[in-house]
Amino acid sequence: MPGRTLPTLPRSDVASHNSSKSCYVTIGTKVYDVTSFLPDHPGGGDLIIEYGGKDVTQILKDELSHSHSEAAYEILDDSLIGFVATEPVMKTVVESSHPDEIVPLPPSATGEAELRHNGVDGDLKQRPVYAATGMSSAEDLSKETDISIDYKTHKFLDLNRPLFPQIWYGGFSRDFYLEQVHRPRHYRGGDSAPLFGNFLEPLSKTAWWVIPIIWLPPVAYGTYYGFKGLSATSEAVAYWFLGVFFWTLFEYILHRCLFHADKYLPDNRVGITAHFLLHGIHHYLPMDRYRLVMPPTLFLVLATPFYKLAHLVFAYNEFAAIEVFSGGIFGYICYDLTHYFLHHRNLPSYYRELKKYHLQHHFADYENGFGVTSRFWDRIFGTQLEYVKPVKAA
Repeated sequence: MPGRTLPTLPRSDVASHNSSKSCYVTIGTKVYDVTSFLPDHPGGGDLIIEYGGKDVTQILKDELSHSHSEAAYEILDDSLIGFVATEPVMKTVVESSHPDEIVPLPPSATGEAELRHNGVDGDLKQRPVYAATGMSSAEDLSKETDISIDYKTHKFLDLNRPLFPQIWYGGFSRDFYLEQVHRPRHYRGGDSAPLFGNFLEPLSKTAWWVIPIIWLPPVAYGTYYGFKGLSATSEAVAYWFLGVFFWTLFEYILHRCLFHADKYLPDNRVGITAHFLLHGIHHYLPMDRYRLVMPPTLFLVLATPFYKLAHLVFAYNEFAAIEVFSGGIFGYICYDLTHYFLHHRNLPSYYRELKKYHLQHHFADYENGFGVTSRFWDRIFGTQLEYVKPVKAA
């Protein structure tokens, strides 16, 4: 990065250099004097003068207009004469407790980290972001959060301290909590941020391989038990796959109506804390490897009423009820493993599309895209994720 000997120029001054006698262009915060290059431009100097005093980021990338080579950027680098403070930069300066770390440009490492949190990327160009999450791509989910800057900027949770007591005693309003918890953070390479900070901490973490180890044996036994009691193999298979199908619907309902019951969340610390423990922490720290699958104790609590429901619906045949329930639990195992792999593994083509779809739920639109193993119910209920163009950071 150039030294601070280059000046930070007023925006009005840059805008006034828009003629053949003196022509400046900008890319983000960088200002280039391209006057001497005007006669040599392959498309003629008038094309550059048209953008004199303006930002040329988009026109340089516009393949329809003209594809610019690396040489064009090298010429610009040789023409760098200073910096201009854009609106996002000035907004950050006004709100910062250390504006001297930001201006004069270029900023220090501390100032650059603060600018990133205000939608200004590493080379200080304003980047498009999704308003709901503050992110612009799936890659942003894995960009490590500067903990001190994040806490200073948002005044929400300090990732260096246990999160549970901060949520419980934080006094956050529901609206503020929902705004913050859906703006993902990334903790130290995907490690687990402290939740309880005491003997309860291990109980909040579950490795992905625990799920098949615990639940496959009872599923196998239940499947065998159901097959033994039903008169025909085809009948048993049909009930089992009916259970898998029921799980896909339950998965959708669970994710949409329980995990994302945001609009119906009580505006008190009990409701907010319950939401955070149940699913909010996953949206807050989506790449945490040990809080991606459901802890066995929580799933046991959720599965018990559905065990009873299966016996109520299929009261005419206990073996059918067991077979349906076993198929449903197998569907859950597939769901939890799929969820983990979508976040942390490279997958075959079908699953790559699912991964793209699910991660978009995290970085772009958490109010849609509730299907994890399939988009089927999103299509049925009109909550399928559609491409939404990100907006410029304020």
